[in-house]
Amino acid sequence: MAHQVPEDGTLLPLMEEFYTIQGEGYNTGKAAYFIRLGGCDVGCHWCDVKESWDAELHPLTAADTIVENAAKFPSKAVVVTGGEPLIYNLDYLTQNLQQQGIKTFIETSGAYPLSGNWDWICLSPKKFKAPTQQVADAAHELKVIIFNKSDFAFAEHHAKLVGPNCKLYLQPEWSKHQEMTPLIVDYVMANPQWEISLQTHKYLNIP
Repeated sequence: MAHQVPEDGTLLPLMEEFYTIQGEGYNTGKAAYFIRLGGCDVGCHWCDVKESWDAELHPLTAADTIVENAAKFPSKAVVVTGGEPLIYNLDYLTQNLQQQGIKTFIETSGAYPLSGNWDWICLSPKKFKAPTQQVADAAHELKVIIFNKSDFAFAEHHAKLVGPNCKLYLQPEWSKHQEMTPLIVDYVMANPQWEISLQTHKYLNIP
């Protein structure tokens, strides 16, 4: 990637950090501090944060500073997202967050090797770059974005890769949620091992 990010992860390209309510998946509705890292080469055409793709646009920030900022907020939960956060070594960041009593969650496509110590791993696989089996084995949650009807087969393929205790979610892609949500409802009723995830933060008009 563009920046000379230290291999030990003490500096990371920080796109944004903010305190909000988790809008998706298993932890929906819970307060959390979001850390969005810049840099991604997965290239989803429907990505709603394309400005995260180029790591050079986002300043290298000391992981210690990120931890200090996160520790100021009442919720002791951090969600690391991107971009694709596993491009970077996240061992240092997560170790120091956990030393502050902060739980660590990650949202990842799983396309890069797993680093960091995580209380919750959300795997959201993308068609353009397959997840590693290492991340699939470790995932607590599989969240598949449904953009068209073929994505149900894509979801079932990845459900076979994760462990038996991994929670399974189908989430309509926002620009097509009116079209896809009824199909997801029918699918989950017929296949109750799956659950529905909605982007509730967009309904609530919060980040």
